[in-house]
This record gives sequence, C-alpha cells and structure tokens, in this order.
Amino acid sequence: MDVGAMVGGGVALIVGLLSWTQSRATNRRSDFTTLAAELRKDLDSERTQRKLLTSYVIEIWRWAKRVGPDTPAGPAPAPPEQLDLTPWQQ
Repeated sequence: MDVGAMVGGGVALIVGLLSWTQSRATNRRSDFTTLAAELRKDLDSERTQRKLLTSYVIEIWRWAKRVGPDTPAGPAPAPPEQLDLTPWQQ
C-alpha cells in the first residue's frame, strides 16, 4: 500500500472525527439554549401565578380581619381572573 494514501486517509479520518465532535457540541449548545429558554418561560409564568396567589391570599386575610366572629360575613373576595386554580380543583 502507498504510504501517501494511508496518511491521506488518516488525515481525512481525523478531520471527519473533529468535525463530527464539533457538530455534536453545536447541537448540544443549541439544545441547551432551547431548554433554557423554555425553563425561563415556565419560571416567569410560575412567578406570575405566585404573585397573583399571594395577592389573593393577602386580600382574603384582610377580609377575614374585617369580619369578626359576630359580624355577618359578606361574600369572600373573588380570585383574580388570571389566577390558575386548577391545581386545587378536584
């Protein structure tokens, strides 16, 4: 066998291997940024829901402080429309 052909084949193999690992790294980076963006969106949504829930709990707490044991209770405050109550509904 020709030594030049073997060297050329070896170089081609090394270049192919390096480009393959580089493309895998690029794909992993792309997957990571996609995953990070999705997690960021979910976190923002959860933060919004927690703020709404906290404000609603504080509003109920204030309502409960106004209504004593011998005071006729009016209707409890309604939750905000944006608040997702499905985890608590059965």
